[in-house]
Amino acid sequence: MESLTGPQRQLLEWLSDYVNQNRHSPSIRQMMKAMGLKSPAPVQRRLEHLRDKGYIAWEEGRARTIRLLRSTATEGLPIKGAIVAGGPVEPFHDLGDVEHLNFSDLMIQPDCYALRVVGDSMIEDLIAEGDVVVLRPTTEPDQLRNGTIVAAFVEGYGTTLKRFRRQGAQITLEPANPKYKPIVASAEQVQVQGVVVGVWRGYGQ
Repeated sequence: MESLTGPQRQLLEWLSDYVNQNRHSPSIRQMMKAMGLKSPAPVQRRLEHLRDKGYIAWEEGRARTIRLLRSTATEGLPIKGAIVAGGPVEPFHDLGDVEHLNFSDLMIQPDCYALRVVGDSMIEDLIAEGDVVVLRPTTEPDQLRNGTIVAAFVEGYGTTLKRFRRQGAQITLEPANPKYKPIVASAEQVQVQGVVVGVWRGYGQ
């Protein structure tokens, strides 16, 4: 893949940060402002170079459809916080400085993100405290298969990592550790925030 000029890399890195934080692509005007430019032409040229070099793509004639195809060395999935695998708590403990995992060699969709696990309620599913779970947001929670591992917000409790099961209007969030009890709530009380698509665990630390 062709190397990038300084301005091209600057725009690509800004695009990556924006998409990771906002889950959609920015407007040309936002890119102009971020790059300190007064005309859309330089931004459009940089975008075309990035597309020609295989770093991004978009749908012709439609605004805000830029997709990142490849990360730079400084990019990766943002670890946005911590999620409890015990009792549910308020969502996403802030970890301060944002960490990133570099998955440039994996085919992960740009809207995926990562959370670090706190607690041991999922150990029988081989998800331990300190692991990082990679999640994909879901827009169709009604289509989830029973048994899917999800990050879910439960009204009155907070966010937790569990196996999702639905029976009629009732949701059960099951732990994978007999020390913990399932969380049972009505469907109206549960918001699925993401589906687990991968688990990362470091060794030799």
